[in-house]
Amino acid sequence: MLALETSESLLRVHAPDGACADLQLVQPVPAARDVLLWLPALGVAARNYLPLARELAGRGVAVALHEWRGNGSSDRRAARAQDWGYRELLEYDIAASRLALRTALPRARLWLGGHSLGGQLATLAAALAPESVAGLVLVASGSPYWRWFRHAWLILPIYLAVPRIASVCGYFPGRRLGFGGREARGVMADWARSGRSGRYVARGVRQDLEAALARVGMPVLALRLEDDWLGPKASLDWLLGKMPAAPQEALVVGAQDLDGAPADHFGWMKKPSMIAQTVATKITEFQ
Repeated sequence: MLALETSESLLRVHAPDGACADLQLVQPVPAARDVLLWLPALGVAARNYLPLARELAGRGVAVALHEWRGNGSSDRRAARAQDWGYRELLEYDIAASRLALRTALPRARLWLGGHSLGGQLATLAAALAPESVAGLVLVASGSPYWRWFRHAWLILPIYLAVPRIASVCGYFPGRRLGFGGREARGVMADWARSGRSGRYVARGVRQDLEAALARVGMPVLALRLEDDWLGPKASLDWLLGKMPAAPQEALVVGAQDLDGAPADHFGWMKKPSMIAQTVATKITEFQ
C-alpha cells in the first residue's frame, strides 16, 4: 500500500533548437527530497511509465518522465528532413528537462535513470554534466555491444543493417520491423555504432564519452531482469565496467518479485511495485 498522496502535472519543455515535449511530473504530497528524471526505452512513450512513477511517488520519490524527441508528446517526428542523434538528445533535450526540474523542484536532489537505451543515455548525460546529479538508476539496461549477447553472430549484422535501412527510408521504420518506433537516422547510427564497437562515440559530441564515464563517481543502482535476453548480465557488466570509480549495486529481479509478470525487458512495467520499492529504498540508503 502506498503511504503518500501524489499529484501530477505537465511541464512543457523547450529545447534550445525549438523542439518541445511534455515532462510528466508525479510527486508526493508533501514535496519530495529526491526527484528521478526517467528516460524511456527506445520507441516507448513516456506515459507508459506512469505506473512506475506513481508507485515511486507514493513512496516519497518524485518522478519526471522525459519524452524522447520524435515520440509521444514531442512536436517532432523523424523524417528525411527531420533528423537528430544522441547529441540532440543529450545536449538539448535531457539538458532542458534537467533545467525544468531545477526550476520546478529547486530543493530536490536530482537522480537520473532509465530503461534500456534510456539507462544508457541517462548514464551518458550524468557523465557529461555530473554537477548536482545525486546518482543513477538503471533498469533492464546495459551496453548494446554485440559480443555480450546470446547468438552474437546474429546481432552484429543487425548493427550493420539498421543504419542502411534508415538511410534508404529517411528514418528507421521500427514499428513495421518490430523494434523501436519511428526513429531518427542519427539516433540509430549512434546506437548501431556503440553496438558494433562497444564504445560510446556520438556524432557532434565533442567530449570523450568513454573518458567522461571513467570519471563518474556517483552511486549507481542497476536492476537486471532475470529472463531479459535484451539485457543480459554481460551487457550490464560491460556498461558498469566503464564507471570503475562509481559505487555500484547490481540486483537481479525475478518473476517472483513481479507478482507473476514476466521478468523480461518489458514485462516488469506491468507490475512495477517491487522495482519502485527497491529504487526508493536504495535512494534513501545512498543519502
